[in-house]
Amino acid sequence: MEKYENMIKQLQNGEINSVEIEKEQFYEFREVLVKHPLFKHVRGEAKQNGRVIYTYQEIPRS
Repeated sequence: MEKYENMIKQLQNGEINSVEIEKEQFYEFREVLVKHPLFKHVRGEAKQNGRVIYTYQEIPRS
């Protein structure tokens, strides 16, 4: 779970542009993400085969 926290922190800091999560990791990542204070700043885009690409947005969604 700590690796997912680090991924979110890296997104926020601009160290990485996006995080790609495979369908096998989705529920673990989502569990960490929804509890994170930056949850509304992270945008997920579904791709084929259950992959999701997450990016950081400066302006939180409503």
